[in-house]
Amino acid sequence: MKTSVYNKEGKEVSKIDLPEQIFGLPWNADLVYQVVTAMNTNARQPIAHTKDRSEVRGGGKKPWKQKGTGRARHGSSRSPIWVGGGITFGPRNDKDYSRKINKKMKAKALAVILSQKFKEGEVIFVDTFGFSEPKTKEAKNVITGLATVAGFEKLATKRNNAALISIAKKDKNSLKSFANFKNFLTEEARNINPVDLVNYKYLVIENPEETVKVLTERINVDKK
Repeated sequence: MKTSVYNKEGKEVSKIDLPEQIFGLPWNADLVYQVVTAMNTNARQPIAHTKDRSEVRGGGKKPWKQKGTGRARHGSSRSPIWVGGGITFGPRNDKDYSRKINKKMKAKALAVILSQKFKEGEVIFVDTFGFSEPKTKEAKNVITGLATVAGFEKLATKRNNAALISIAKKDKNSLKSFANFKNFLTEEARNINPVDLVNYKYLVIENPEETVKVLTERINVDKK
């Protein structure tokens, strides 16, 4: 599998051979759904919290005597049927929403999503950004240049979740240069995950030879 590699001006400069086990897999909707749903669930932070009748303040005294008043029997004014009483079946912040994700499933889902994005023409390979220092203006020029490539015009116009930018290794200049663009997310190749891939329209891979090597090693390790 060969594909084009572009420079930051959007001009084709070379070709790269891609591994089939990462960019040539068939789509598996069930697998992707399970993994992405589980990852989103694991990231959930329970905040909403209600008190039950044992936690609400007051209600220690019996409202009235058991018999002789003509009214219904009550033992506490903090009963859920009373105004100001505890809540029955309300949200609790001590609830555990986490799910276990099989390592092989997560690795396969990552490869499946990468393959699907590549098939749909949503992955572009860039030789290098070459930022000598953090510059938002230079990052904007890169985006404008890549948007000239056929099929990637929306890179420069999409307002939300435009692209996930993958860099081979940590580079402060690249991270800071793209930081001011809220519709882009810059991540190291070792940190790319299925949730981010499905949330962003395009995937921009810088230094493809090094990045593909990192992805291959990572997926193969997770499959063991």
